[in-house]
Amino acid sequence: MQDRLIFLIGSPRSGSTMTARMLGAHSAIHAPAEAHLITPIAHLGYYEKVERAPYDPIITQQAARVLVAALPRGEADYLEALRRYTDAIYEKLLAPTGRALLLDKTPAYALVLDFLARLYPEAHYLVLTRHPMAVWSSYVQSFFDGDHEVAHAHNPLLERYVPAIARFVRERPVPLVHLRYEDLVQAPQEQMERVCAHLGIDFEPGMIEYGRQAGGPTETARGLGDPMQAGRADRPTTASVAKWARDLAGQPERIAQCEAILEQLTDADLETWGVPRAVIAAELAAIPATGARRKRPALTRHTLERRLLVALRRNIHRNAFGRLVRRVRDLCDVLLR
Repeated sequence: MQDRLIFLIGSPRSGSTMTARMLGAHSAIHAPAEAHLITPIAHLGYYEKVERAPYDPIITQQAARVLVAALPRGEADYLEALRRYTDAIYEKLLAPTGRALLLDKTPAYALVLDFLARLYPEAHYLVLTRHPMAVWSSYVQSFFDGDHEVAHAHNPLLERYVPAIARFVRERPVPLVHLRYEDLVQAPQEQMERVCAHLGIDFEPGMIEYGRQAGGPTETARGLGDPMQAGRADRPTTASVAKWARDLAGQPERIAQCEAILEQLTDADLETWGVPRAVIAAELAAIPATGARRKRPALTRHTLERRLLVALRRNIHRNAFGRLVRRVRDLCDVLLR
């Protein structure tokens, strides 16, 4: 499956769902919902540690290293065995479609890139980055109903994803194409032509008007991914490029948090990502700390669910309902991902 696989690497809220829909509109590419197939395999113990599991992770890691060392070709045999499993799943996803290429767009893969590159060194890699503060603002608004403190306590998103993806782009252990979200929405045909050249396929104009293709939206829009915008647009739009700054206006506490997050990121990573520190700092400084706050989004099933889950998460440590509270907390953790 190696030369038939496309991995779209990007953080949550980076525009990866829109990009996947564009790719899925090509006649040669099948773009199903996020698979989350690779992440758990990376955490079997040999490569990545397991922090919480219904078995002893320390013993498991020790045993995995002894086991792999005993194989005739060591790590190569281990990777081959894992690849047979993932190949079988990917092939069964792709075969019924009659298409040549399969796209796996799973943001969590950005945190196991060393393993992924070892497992599939000959696959096609696309790396998508977006203005870091746009990523963070969208994450807070979309999944935490604007509660930036709960969002950061739950998942310091930028501090995790920016270093991992930037190092991957700099070191390039595999051939890849680096896309910037802002370039993609402003010049979609030019950027998709770059992608198609990398994939060895011809560009198709329908990739731009992805929502108007025969058969309706691709599966990506119905699976895990963007719950707010991906299903509303038919083509790339620049409407959200500067939205993050408008969302921060009149909220000095959120601006201060963004400045604190920026301090945790290195100059090299930000340069690789595509937005230098000085640019971000100047943009944050230009946002008015006073004035009208952004209106909360209209109530939908998704926003109502988010508000309930964030409220539970915010107050979970103030209650003492024992096992029930812990189960609710774990449920919140799963749903807020």
